[in-house]
Amino acid sequence: MYSVSIDNSVIKVDKSGETLVVNDELLHWDITKTGERLYHIIYNNQSFNLEVVSIDAAEKVLKLKLNNKLAEIKIQDKFDLLLEKLGMNTSATNHAKDIKAPMPGLIFDLKVKEGDEVKKGDPVLILEAMKMENIIKAPGDGVVKSIKIKKGDSVEKNQVLIQF
Repeated sequence: MYSVSIDNSVIKVDKSGETLVVNDELLHWDITKTGERLYHIIYNNQSFNLEVVSIDAAEKVLKLKLNNKLAEIKIQDKFDLLLEKLGMNTSATNHAKDIKAPMPGLIFDLKVKEGDEVKKGDPVLILEAMKMENIIKAPGDGVVKSIKIKKGDSVEKNQVLIQF
């Protein structure tokens, strides 16, 4: 399952093989690739030209032109939706503020120390929860100001672990 945001609307999309279900309705369309990043779509007896302008795989954002009208599409897969449900916002700004525990668990390992500079996506600690090791990564760029926990500590959901 995917959650797709276009402008201010959110659409639920399920994909199974070549079949797409959009907001619980089977999508009947014909799509043909006509060139590099160019497609022709027939939907409800109407013809559409689609151009993929850009793809940002890291941020899961597509910029498309549908009949020369530009649209930005943000896609969340099942993992993004799970992280959001657990309270971990993956759409943080480029500068990290702090890291909170996404779930109760045990601090298995710390990968940074106070004063370290981190980039978005760098591993900062390992949280053991439900017998699994979860690598917690920096939500943005920053310098570690304060580490509120140590190896072996038990933590609760939303407890501040590291401040930037």
